[in-house]
Amino acid sequence: MVFHSGDLVGVHDHRAPLLAVVEAIQGSKVRLRVGFEAKSQVLPQRQLQLICPLPSGHEPPSRLGVFPWKLDPAALAAATPSRSAWGAGWLLLCESDQALELSEFCDLVCGSQEPSAMAACWLALSGPQQWFRFKQGEIQARSLEELKPLRRERRLKALALEQEQAWSKLLRRRQPLQEADLSEPIAQRLQLLKRVASAELELTDLDEPLRHSLSQLHIGSERGQIRHLLVDLGQWDPHQLVTMAGTTWSLGFSPAQMEQAVHLDAVAAEPQAGDGDRIDLSQQRCVTIDDDDTRDIDDALSYERLADGRERIWIHVADPGRLIAPGSDLDMEARRRGSSLYLAQGNLPMFPDLLSTGVFSLRSGHRSAAWSTWVELDDDGEIKAYGIQRSWVKPIYRLSYGDADELIELAPPQDRDLADLDQLLLRRRRWRTRNGALQMDLAEGRIRSQGGEPRLEITEPSPSRQLVAEAMILAGAVAARFGQDHGLPLPYRSQLPADLPPPAQLEALPDGAVRFAAIKRCLSRGLMGTSPAAHFSLGLPAYVQATSPIRRYGDLMVQRQIAAHLAGQTPLSEADLQELLDSFDGAVREGIGIAREDQRHWQQVWFEVHKGGQWRAQFLRWLRPQDRLGLVRIDELAMDLAAECPGHSEPGDELLLRVQQVDSLRDQLRLAAAAS
Repeated sequence: MVFHSGDLVGVHDHRAPLLAVVEAIQGSKVRLRVGFEAKSQVLPQRQLQLICPLPSGHEPPSRLGVFPWKLDPAALAAATPSRSAWGAGWLLLCESDQALELSEFCDLVCGSQEPSAMAACWLALSGPQQWFRFKQGEIQARSLEELKPLRRERRLKALALEQEQAWSKLLRRRQPLQEADLSEPIAQRLQLLKRVASAELELTDLDEPLRHSLSQLHIGSERGQIRHLLVDLGQWDPHQLVTMAGTTWSLGFSPAQMEQAVHLDAVAAEPQAGDGDRIDLSQQRCVTIDDDDTRDIDDALSYERLADGRERIWIHVADPGRLIAPGSDLDMEARRRGSSLYLAQGNLPMFPDLLSTGVFSLRSGHRSAAWSTWVELDDDGEIKAYGIQRSWVKPIYRLSYGDADELIELAPPQDRDLADLDQLLLRRRRWRTRNGALQMDLAEGRIRSQGGEPRLEITEPSPSRQLVAEAMILAGAVAARFGQDHGLPLPYRSQLPADLPPPAQLEALPDGAVRFAAIKRCLSRGLMGTSPAAHFSLGLPAYVQATSPIRRYGDLMVQRQIAAHLAGQTPLSEADLQELLDSFDGAVREGIGIAREDQRHWQQVWFEVHKGGQWRAQFLRWLRPQDRLGLVRIDELAMDLAAECPGHSEPGDELLLRVQQVDSLRDQLRLAAAAS
């Protein structure tokens, strides 16, 4: 095809067909004036199609709107074939099965070969129409069989465009959505975004249209941005824990497991195997001491003065093994969990609530099955005599820590048991301290949630809390002594000796949090094995955790090993016990990680609420000095937190802390400290 200056041509553009006037020929390319704006452009000849050659004797026009073309939008609209003319032309060409040139086709549907009609027909044929094939200048009608799939494809494209527009409108509004009102494609897209938010997918795993719709909202690859969007759309719980998704805690107990729990609750009052060997201590004045909101009570304490003046400490621990058979469905579920999970919004128990807060729990006024440990101490606080046996106990009342503090302090003559227990356990605590135990008692703050609102809860190291803690450590030391005395494999916990700073260096540091931070950085992680070994920070030659069998599966294993030995049965060997410990160790670690994520999240939520505040802090030590990141203690919150600190900070320096940046959905909290 040969082009000349002034010719009216069509331009095949990837966006839409355009009209242009040829300005000059430049070899295989043509310089054009394109569109009604006469934009200068150079294009290859293969992208052009001749619509009307310049009539002879006419000066080449410089744009579409001048003679001889005289084209403008109104002229083109007036010349565009009507739907009826277009349809009639299709019927005629179908019947004749002919191919027409553009001028002939224009005559057929427009009754004219005027430039405006030719241009309008070319634009219509080159656009998204489906009725005619337009190739190499020839026009043929498509058959009805050819049109059906094209129509279907066109309809699908229209639907896709409609859905895309609905999706874009939905994203721009960022208003909560009703699940029932969502179309399936939109629901699927939201599900994909949830998987990105929960780290199941990367943003790059999404299809291009979905990524494009997000980029239009300036949402990049950061998961926090996706979470913010989903929260606005009402599709994401702002306090959802990503690490808990898909874990056994998130699934709850199955209907079969709950049915088994109901059955065990119903038969709990009936005699069970081993009940005849229990010692009846239900007349003993034992009490429980717990936080006000504790519902699964797994330990109780009592004091006994023997006729010869000897004093005994009694530590009673719940006995879920009376009803939970090894290998049962509930036992295997407890093993999969490894422990109960304590979160800011509530607890996820190792056993169903019906059992853990019911028949397993040492409730006041109820006769309950227990494991009872008695201990006699010598004058230095060393264990002089001990015993472990299954029992029946009936706590006379339940005390809060505040109630217990009052009884310890006042020591009323009619109820001196707690005060006497306190003196015995202080003697034991001093013995451990002489044997290297580290006593680092500080108030501890954690964030709890009430109705989605963060609430700071500070636990002070009161006398009753120290009493309970020391009693639990003593029970663990006795269980470990029992294991050593009888060559019994148990899940022993140990800690390697630490190379602490010299005493003079420690004493030069302010007492309390600063000194404790210098010590803690030297301590190694605790170890667990089936053979006894020393525990450095507890100051014990051997130790096991044995006082929370409702909450920790390892404690239940301690009871089962001791029970097998006392009954003359064969306990698990070291190898079998280690295999069992390994089977739930991962779950325990996973639970610890979830609990840490939960507390970190709620700290961020709390600081979002109080982001305008300032707090006095004390510099403890450097974490990453190159980034000026240090550890500080905020006494008002009873927390140790990481913060950006002045480069010259020294342990004990007083600082003023403020929130620099916080976003709980992005898992971001940046605190900045300045010299006060």
